[in-house]
Amino acid sequence: MITSTSNNRIKRIVALGQKAKLRREEDCFLVEGPRMFIEAPGSWIKEVYVSESFLAKCSFRKELETYPYEIVSDEVFQKISDTKTPQGILSVLRCPHYEMKDLLQKKTPLLVILENIQDPGNLGTIFRAGEGAGIDGVIMTRETADLFNPKVIRATMGSVYRVPYIYVDDIQASIAELKHQGIAVYAAHLSDSVCYDEPDYKSGTAFLIGNEGNGLKRETADNASQYIKIPMQGQVESLNAAIATSILMYEAARQRK
Repeated sequence: MITSTSNNRIKRIVALGQKAKLRREEDCFLVEGPRMFIEAPGSWIKEVYVSESFLAKCSFRKELETYPYEIVSDEVFQKISDTKTPQGILSVLRCPHYEMKDLLQKKTPLLVILENIQDPGNLGTIFRAGEGAGIDGVIMTRETADLFNPKVIRATMGSVYRVPYIYVDDIQASIAELKHQGIAVYAAHLSDSVCYDEPDYKSGTAFLIGNEGNGLKRETADNASQYIKIPMQGQVESLNAAIATSILMYEAARQRK
């Protein structure tokens, strides 16, 4: 059992939670909690750490013993946990890798394209709501928040395991590729827009969502097939990015029933 927070393995785990560069170098990320462990694809699991008190009352010991795990003292687990109330089990997982073709396997895919989304909660919620709406993948610019930030991972509630994604260097080239594949790209934009429930989303569809504060860059939005907007009442000017994206995804899901 590891009982010292100065242990090199513990220092590495702490660094993995805090540093995106290290996660990229090691091509892995952290997840915390029983649900995130149980739902994780077995081939992704590299390491598992459990607190002494968690192990004493663990209800899935058989599943846990499928993998090598390290017991740590409760004090040490508090150190590696990213939450105020540690759940007692933390896993190091291999990062998945996808290509554009993985997002385009269906005849009429439903996709989300994110340009520079910064808030971890927004990004995680988009993945979670996207899985619920049945999307086929997420395309993100390099400037979008790190998907494997622990805050993003928590917000996905496991959807990170099931929603394919790619980061791209040239979002405009990606939009052009989608349009070449017959996928209509709709930009969430206030100028010269139609109401979001007017277009037909039953064929291949991608929703283009911009940065929380600045929206879409004009040169990006101009590549869209059409502008769409969500009507606002009262004095509200705009919606949270995750909420707006959810509305669009679920409208497409409704039309596709």
